[in-house]
Amino acid sequence: MSGAEHPAGDELLFAVNGVILPGFFGTELPHWLGEALDAGLAGVVYFSQNISENTADLSAAVRSHQPAALIATDEEGGTVTRLEADHGSTVPGPAQLGRINDTALSTAVGTAIATRARAAGINLVLGPVADVNTNPANPVIGVRSFGADGAAVAHHVAATVRGIQAPGDIAACAKHFPGHGDTHADSHLALPTLDLDVSDIEDVHFEPFRAAVDAGVRAVMTAHIRVPAWGEAPATLNPVILGKLRSLGFAGVIVTDALDMAAIRESVGAGPGAVAAIQAGADLLCIGNPRTNLGSSGAADADHQDYLEVRDALLEAVTSGELTLDQLRRAGARVRALGRELAEAGPPASAGIPEPDWTLSLSAGIDVHGTVARSRPRLALLDLRARATIAVASESDAFRQAFAAHRELEFFSATPSLVNDPHADPAEVPFDAHHGADLVVLVDRIGVPGAQREALDLIAAVRPDAVVVNVGVVPGTGYSSRLDRVDANAGSALSARLAARLICAAAPA
Repeated sequence: MSGAEHPAGDELLFAVNGVILPGFFGTELPHWLGEALDAGLAGVVYFSQNISENTADLSAAVRSHQPAALIATDEEGGTVTRLEADHGSTVPGPAQLGRINDTALSTAVGTAIATRARAAGINLVLGPVADVNTNPANPVIGVRSFGADGAAVAHHVAATVRGIQAPGDIAACAKHFPGHGDTHADSHLALPTLDLDVSDIEDVHFEPFRAAVDAGVRAVMTAHIRVPAWGEAPATLNPVILGKLRSLGFAGVIVTDALDMAAIRESVGAGPGAVAAIQAGADLLCIGNPRTNLGSSGAADADHQDYLEVRDALLEAVTSGELTLDQLRRAGARVRALGRELAEAGPPASAGIPEPDWTLSLSAGIDVHGTVARSRPRLALLDLRARATIAVASESDAFRQAFAAHRELEFFSATPSLVNDPHADPAEVPFDAHHGADLVVLVDRIGVPGAQREALDLIAAVRPDAVVVNVGVVPGTGYSSRLDRVDANAGSALSARLAARLICAAAPA
């Protein structure tokens, strides 16, 4: 580096902090985080452990240190929520909106999400999901997507972006570029590969991102996925792929998916990954959730250590000449510009408009096969679902709560999980129990052949009166079952309430 490129210590620290977005523990601002905000930290990302009735106060504390801070969270509606993690989302989810196919409703949901985010002091919504779920076996996207048709997904992504950003003080972040919808692995746990022809990727999976850009989306999140046609590095660290995002006309903030996810942590590591992401053209480095992506530490101060790992790697990279200060400055300038613009916009005059009754619209987003109403005084709920992914990370059991509100409830689940243990025997599921009660079976992986479908076949032979509630991808037309079924298209509180009403509509015998 030339002498002019050697920054003073504070200048370099501010430049490095200006591209970092860490997660943290607790519902109060940690001391270390306040110090980092004072030293130019771009902002923070909230996860469920940060949400309480005092979240607005937490956000105010963040902004007392950094007035233009970006405060982000994953709020997608449907299955994935942070603000309502304790009970499940109460707004329609993407797959439901795709089934209803009313873009005005998608805009309304986006506006509702923005209103809820604003009340908590959040100004960067990490959504909508712009992935086209062309692989029914996709373990991490599924009903988080608006569907499997690129053009249809594009319409709803654009509509949701407009709804989120209409007030002016909230930014949307479309995710996960170049498209996570045709992968067979979860990037929280491994490095997936998108092994498609380039034409398929650009014609189908780029389409919702083009629509988001045209709708004025302020941020786009990268995917930790390999695209062999464009190199071995995952998209987050790949200048070819991030260059393709810029070639779509996107001039906003490129946000990385969490750097503590296994796809990065177990390959190059979060620190080197942060350096490579800035070199590739990313602007804002989301470190991730120290509660669920603990890596090898699992310590009480893992949040601080995760931040230091990324911060120190960037400092060292500039000092060694591996990364230039100009690269950090360009990324930080885009991040600061977004933060200032959102801070200066202020709350809109329409902020107090009440939300509509979502149940009136959602019936068209839930599919019923057969006659699902049951009338016994007791109801047994058998949960065969896979464990929630880290992306979902919900603390709630919305379906258990919803059915308990209508009937005397008995709850039991398959052990081991039929999906998480490939060696599980469906015949070991206690589906022949509780003959004195109506039987409702929760599933989420019957979109493709597998253990959950096999279990339903066994259940049908013994309890043909059972009702299936599917919260995952809807099976194709080639799948048939003897059991009555509700396709809820989301694992949310709103879906659970509607499914419970459908099944418990008949008065108990």
